[in-house]
Amino acid sequence: MNNTPLVQLENVSRIYQQGKVQVAAVTEFSFRVQAGEFSVLCGPSGSGKTTILNLIGALDEPSQGKVRLEGRDLAELGRSALARLRRDRIGFVFQSYNLNPVLTACENAEFVLALQNIPHAPRRQRVMAVLAEVGMAELADRRPDELSGGQQQRVAIARAIVSRPAIVLADEPTANVDSATADAILDLMERLNREQGITFLFSTHDQRVMDRAHRLIHLRDGRLERDEVRG
Repeated sequence: MNNTPLVQLENVSRIYQQGKVQVAAVTEFSFRVQAGEFSVLCGPSGSGKTTILNLIGALDEPSQGKVRLEGRDLAELGRSALARLRRDRIGFVFQSYNLNPVLTACENAEFVLALQNIPHAPRRQRVMAVLAEVGMAELADRRPDELSGGQQQRVAIARAIVSRPAIVLADEPTANVDSATADAILDLMERLNREQGITFLFSTHDQRVMDRAHRLIHLRDGRLERDEVRG
């Protein structure tokens, strides 16, 4: 059995230079995520949640420490290898959806597979199956401005999972939707985790998300405050 953590951060700090002042967004942070988790980074605004997701997602680099994904030290990967890693092994869900406004729901979800050079017929088949999973198959030909916020987030989730990534990083995914839509989105993510074993790591201060987490990683001022595993 492979016990290598899916994600491992070792004594990670991220310091930004703002004019003449250094700001520590994350300080000496260490934790691990195992495959199949449904876990949440939680804490007030400015606690370092999004910074940690960006470090795991290879969208940013630590000032010190190591970030590993599937045992690989991200600092040892070149630009092309990091781009492939983001494309193939990491799914992203953002609070603002980040859909291409000129593409349909199907085309938005399909884009990452096109980058992988998967032929048109099998990639379209896979995309339509994933859109059906998230309840969006009947709206596959709609563009983002023809969809509600909740529908756009479902398309974003489809885009995140269509490449069968190792982990989905979800940054405040319920921030821009109403309560009923948030519950529906969380129901969907829980089902994908339970039935398909997809690993989810959230950043949020939304109590609804925290209530569903199997694990809460509490942050304050860029430091680990408490790691709470729930039954």
